[in-house]
Amino acid sequence: MKFRRTLAALAVLCAAAPLVASDDPYPSTYQALPSEPVLIVNATLLTGTGTRIDSGSLLLAEGRVEAISEGPISSRSNRADLDSARVVDAEGRWVTPGLIDVHSHLGVFASPGVKAHSDGNEATAPVTAQVWAEHSIWPQDPGFSRALAGGVTTMQILPGSANLIGGRGVTVKNVPAVGYQGMKFPGAPHSLKMACGENPKGVYGERKQTPSTRMGNVAGYRAEWIAAQKYIHDWAEYDKRLAEGDNGSAGGDRSNSTPVRDLKLETLAGVLQGEILVHMHCYRADEMLTILDMAREFGYRVSAFHHAVEAYKVAGELAEHGVCGALWADWWGFKAEAYDGIQENIALVDRPEGGCAIVHSDSEEGIQRLNQEAAKAMTSGRRAGLDIPPERAVRWITANAARSLGILEQTGTLEAGKMADVVIWNGDPFSVYAQADQVYIDGALVYDRADPARQPVSDFELGQNLGAPE
Repeated sequence: MKFRRTLAALAVLCAAAPLVASDDPYPSTYQALPSEPVLIVNATLLTGTGTRIDSGSLLLAEGRVEAISEGPISSRSNRADLDSARVVDAEGRWVTPGLIDVHSHLGVFASPGVKAHSDGNEATAPVTAQVWAEHSIWPQDPGFSRALAGGVTTMQILPGSANLIGGRGVTVKNVPAVGYQGMKFPGAPHSLKMACGENPKGVYGERKQTPSTRMGNVAGYRAEWIAAQKYIHDWAEYDKRLAEGDNGSAGGDRSNSTPVRDLKLETLAGVLQGEILVHMHCYRADEMLTILDMAREFGYRVSAFHHAVEAYKVAGELAEHGVCGALWADWWGFKAEAYDGIQENIALVDRPEGGCAIVHSDSEEGIQRLNQEAAKAMTSGRRAGLDIPPERAVRWITANAARSLGILEQTGTLEAGKMADVVIWNGDPFSVYAQADQVYIDGALVYDRADPARQPVSDFELGQNLGAPE
């Protein structure tokens, strides 16, 4: 951000109390695993672009998708890679991009589910934009390997929804690591988790604090955006003074002219400057419309409404604003604001004219079967008379998810040059019998259902996967 660059410049000027800032002070150290060229042949390919290829071929090399083709890949366009590739005959099997879950709490609400692992809600104030979910992630959570067996290669880890503004989310690749930095998706933007409706007003209303009503929710957001606008203005003015040669060192008290760094406002300013993506827990259609108005008032954009069980009522408005709906297939009725949910929600939001529907989990169990959740939504849409082929539905758990996270240029589809995040399924991934046979991340085989050596294990699951007694 501009004012962060100002902070870095200020560190040079302020020898007494230097400030050090960067665009990401906790940078990704992710390194793709070593991989060999892999040629997958005779597969049904769902590319994530809306295309289905029968009897297709897919070449992975150097961590990327090298080529995709109907039938054999021409040796003229792919020379040495074809000669050295390990061939996987996927006759009768289907291949998709790696699945992406945009709403996960793995690592911050880790398993075993004990109080010591409950690190997802900083429920100490209605607005805690200063906290980052990544600082709570426990990479040893066995839920990560369970998700991998379900074909999930990328996920967004979010804070919980107790607060109006709960803090930053982070996008990670589903790979083992000692620290979360080794999982951080390279180049992915930060996100901001916000929540409307029952959760924040309920948490703080019970404590006799504000907000205790929906109007209190909206007033709370607006006050914070106004403060963020002033924060940006103050740093811009200071930046201007620096550019004009006035660093505050002469003719006055430097501390009076230097804005104070505020981690909460720094995050909110990042949203207003378009560098941090808003992912907002919001159920009711009327509240979504209010939030869209508020986004227009303060000049930011909502990337996705999460849960959004009434999104079908405002599907046109969401498409018009380029907002995705990150949705459940059939969760409804568990609280008042969820009562008007319908099972056709996802299919109706994913309208051809700019619609963006996503199937998410919000569950350490649901993340293991995102493909089946998408299958339920596809079936509900078909019952309503909507034509939803597999090549369309797969986007709900791949390309659309990547779009909402700002990583579609890198992953989410099977296209030449993109990360080789790939799942080979034993059959139609939208079957109740579907299982991931193999999972590749950046072209490296990280899960193989037929090879115990390629099935991650955890000390916290000892004795849970024992075979039948002899």
